[in-house]
Amino acid sequence: MISLIAVGLAPAVALLCFFYLKDEFEQEPIYMVIRSFIFGALLVFPILFIQYALQEEGYINHVWQEAFFYSSLIEEFLKWFIVVVAIYHHVHFNERYDGIVYATAVALGFASVENILYLFSNGLETAFFRAVFPVSSHALFGVVMGYYLGMAKFYPEKKYWYLIYSFLLPYILHSLYNLILLVQKDWIIYLVPFMVCLWIIGLRKVKKANVQQLESINHHKAS
Repeated sequence: MISLIAVGLAPAVALLCFFYLKDEFEQEPIYMVIRSFIFGALLVFPILFIQYALQEEGYINHVWQEAFFYSSLIEEFLKWFIVVVAIYHHVHFNERYDGIVYATAVALGFASVENILYLFSNGLETAFFRAVFPVSSHALFGVVMGYYLGMAKFYPEKKYWYLIYSFLLPYILHSLYNLILLVQKDWIIYLVPFMVCLWIIGLRKVKKANVQQLESINHHKAS
């Protein structure tokens, strides 16, 4: 049991450390990151309840509904909602990169509990696949979400557009991920390039957030 929990947590913790350490300026308080991670972990239970209720009531009866509604819409909306309500207005959310740290922490908190539950049901032999695909994808959806939340916070003239992007883009990416798994028989052929593209997008958002923060610091020094 302990080994299953450790293996289930390991990829989420590793990815969170990776994106946390990518912050080139003021790294966030550890307790805030852990708090965000716990928020995400607790989200698993209401999401599972909603998904179970939808299945039992017969609302999910087509592959497109499952891809675009059953998991992606519910999961990405609730993760986005938690970040906006519990973290977005916090005093420690004071840099553009902070959105990436907190949204990724929430996403990986959710992914870690989901991963542990999956490993309990399907065994340790699925651990590598889970780490490379579902856990990593949740982290990268969080990076995209967090980048646009940071933009919303520090570019108030376009705040509402960026808030929309911060939910809509991770939702679309998550739905496409689901669609590949559900529709394509040889899904691995399509999922690998999708994940490569997702990593490229995520790492570019990381770099861009740091560059924008540097530009902001230089602007303040010049003025």
